[in-house]
Amino acid sequence: MMALAPADIGLIVLTCIGCSAAVAALAVVVLRIVRRRTMSTQLLIVACAGTAAMAASVLAISMEMYISDHDLTVLVVVIAVSLVLALMVAWIVARTARASFDRFSATLERVGGGAVVDAEPSGWGEIDELSAQLAAVSQKVEAARAELEQLDSARRRFFAWISHDLRTPLTAVRALAETIEEGAADAPERFASEVRAQVETMSRMVDDLFELSKLTSGAVQLRTEQIGLRDVVSDAVADVRLAADGRGLRIVERGVDGQVLWADPHQLGRIIVNLLANAIRHAPPGSDIVISATEPDRGRLVLGILDQGAGVAVEDLDRMFDVGWRADPARASSTDDLVSSGAGLGLSIARGLARAHGGDVVAEVTGQGFQMKVLLPYRADGERD
Repeated sequence: MMALAPADIGLIVLTCIGCSAAVAALAVVVLRIVRRRTMSTQLLIVACAGTAAMAASVLAISMEMYISDHDLTVLVVVIAVSLVLALMVAWIVARTARASFDRFSATLERVGGGAVVDAEPSGWGEIDELSAQLAAVSQKVEAARAELEQLDSARRRFFAWISHDLRTPLTAVRALAETIEEGAADAPERFASEVRAQVETMSRMVDDLFELSKLTSGAVQLRTEQIGLRDVVSDAVADVRLAADGRGLRIVERGVDGQVLWADPHQLGRIIVNLLANAIRHAPPGSDIVISATEPDRGRLVLGILDQGAGVAVEDLDRMFDVGWRADPARASSTDDLVSSGAGLGLSIARGLARAHGGDVVAEVTGQGFQMKVLLPYRADGERD
């Protein structure tokens, strides 16, 4: 077999380039014309362009080689049959791809309608990857939707409770004012203390709402310092002493002396007051409320507040810290609350302030009664001096 000269090789290369360029240019023009058509149509055009470029190059080179009419006819038949078969294969592949994209589009519409979908294998790597991502997104969207519904439900309950709780003292103040206005009160000055008590209740409620809004927005600024737990507990007990005495309750301290930690004394005091107020509302009259401090490990302090009430159901131990949550009748309040708003915000505020310190508040039912535990680090970095 005679070797091709460099000039012949160059001519072949140029012929192939010319034919392929011409076919490619024609394909680009056609693709621009049908750019808004389906993907299967464009795939067919691309497949035809590749096959046509090769066929044109082979025919051009064959004609340059001056092959016989017989051989040229055979070559044309072979190319034509190959071109037809290539187009059929391209059409089948395009149909398969179109069907996979149609299924993916239908799945996408279901996700848009709020459905949770599973990944569906299609045999196409890219589509399978998109399908897996879409399934993950649908699950996240469903979780976000459920959380949003829960938050919206909690928000509606919260506003309903707040409206009710604000209406109660407002109704009382209005009734007192109407009594004085109608002259039905022999000594109107005696009503001043009752009006003041109702106003103080509303004031505590507004303070709780403001504190809760700061916790929710992350606007709480702690001013931490090294403090003695005994001093903070004593101040908190003094704040609730009147309410405790009104029910004949005794507040006992155990293990509080000598405990030193880094915290915001005002906010830590508010945590303790809120938890003590909760215990006072639900402890049996004449019983003890025990405040204890323990050190389970070197980096943490656990402040416990134990009352002898019935407690709540196990499934409600975490829910009771939700905004506006109301206890079941076993822990319903039986007296007027003298230290908190009574709007179901105290426990939420206590947990939020504890978490702002890097700790938490948890509840548990023990053999001795119902206990709230404040988990606090000795320092913000968890290290004790």
